[in-house]
Amino acid sequence: MTAEGTTSGILSKRGSSALQMAPRKKVSSSDPLVSHGRHFGRTVFALYSYPGLLERLTNGSEEEILHVGELIGKGAAGARGDDTKTLKSAVLDWIAPKGEAIQPPLHRNSKIDRGFNHELTGSLLCPAGLDWNNSQTKEHLRSGELLVCGDQWPVFLYAHHIYDAEDPWCGLLRSRLLVCAYKHIFTSPSSVDREPKATRSGNARLHGMNSATIASIAYVATQVRFALTSSSVFSRTDTTTDSETFYHSLLDLLEDPDESKEVDELLMWWNRQVFPASSAAKRNITANSALSKIRQKRLALKQTLNLPMVST
Repeated sequence: MTAEGTTSGILSKRGSSALQMAPRKKVSSSDPLVSHGRHFGRTVFALYSYPGLLERLTNGSEEEILHVGELIGKGAAGARGDDTKTLKSAVLDWIAPKGEAIQPPLHRNSKIDRGFNHELTGSLLCPAGLDWNNSQTKEHLRSGELLVCGDQWPVFLYAHHIYDAEDPWCGLLRSRLLVCAYKHIFTSPSSVDREPKATRSGNARLHGMNSATIASIAYVATQVRFALTSSSVFSRTDTTTDSETFYHSLLDLLEDPDESKEVDELLMWWNRQVFPASSAAKRNITANSALSKIRQKRLALKQTLNLPMVST
């Protein structure tokens, strides 16, 4: 087994996503790779972000390479468990009407009344394109007669929870609820209600993260979706919540080259919300501004200089 082959196996999206199950073998929680694995599971960061990892994969024995995978898996599973636990309670604060209590009340330590069983969580989980206010739709969702698959995205993914069937990209993955959860996980729970600042403590800063990633957005969306459901145990194979299908359906869209323009705009929006000091959060140059004219002129000059000489 080569290090390169094992590396690609460890980093395979389908095989080592944030939903990967915990390793069976007991590994040491003090190894730094467990901490790196926690971040990897949330963001699917590149290997070179983790000091010493490439060396261990390149020069290590087959046993050492497998052990590295177990350490990363342990960290990823631990992070997912911690995030699931903390979001279960925190999400109630974010969905409560401003200045009001949720009615009827939802318990912080029990999820049995969530999902389509409750008016508020049901309205957020209602698949985009369906009308929660339609009594028949609501009843079918609650009874299970209308089965919701993982690739039927809930309306809470959209800004202001509004879905436009004519423009399904509009507002997608730009809801306040997602931003609250993202800050809670990556920049610290106390940062949720504060304006973004350049300097932060938290998971992002600890791992040198200064911009949002596609996988981190999909991960947060999956965690919030699960927090709103009535399911008590997070499982990749749970066909009721269908979390794995949901997670990968988002990744499939966000990694589609044909959607690159919309995805680039989405990542820039996220960086402005969470990492405003990052270069990735800088705005595009305004069209027809003096700066854009200077850039265009410089580009035209470079292209002219690079033209091949024509012999006469």
